[in-house]
Amino acid sequence: MVSPAAIDPRTVQAYRETEYRVFDDPPFSLRIDRFSAPLRRAQHRRNVRCSAFVTAWNPFSQRLEPAANAARQRRLAEELIRSRRAFVPGMGSHPTAAWPGEESFLIYGLDLDTARAMAIRLEQNAIVWSGDDATPRLILCRSAPA
Repeated sequence: MVSPAAIDPRTVQAYRETEYRVFDDPPFSLRIDRFSAPLRRAQHRRNVRCSAFVTAWNPFSQRLEPAANAARQRRLAEELIRSRRAFVPGMGSHPTAAWPGEESFLIYGLDLDTARAMAIRLEQNAIVWSGDDATPRLILCRSAPA
């Protein structure tokens, strides 16, 4: 069971305010609940109907050392390569820069259930997921505390 109450409301608000930059060709940015024409074009170019913006950085929004984050992100990249998923690098950055940007991937063709399961395994509070409407949605993934 997903519970937004398990995540501090200020953290959820910060996720909603974050700019999710995608380093595709051409590059573009995603904003929560805002249609993205570049995302629609990128999904159609790859013949997929959905995508997920996912990071392995900072599990449960607890800051790790740069080397630990880099190792987590590298393992995620290796997993995506092994599974032959189409993905491009990205960066999630809050406009105030109070929290360092997090390296991420936009993974093309990743359905919502698979994306949510990946986020839970990576100990992430949330992901950004887009369906065929190319409107990024904040998907909370953290379960209620026991």
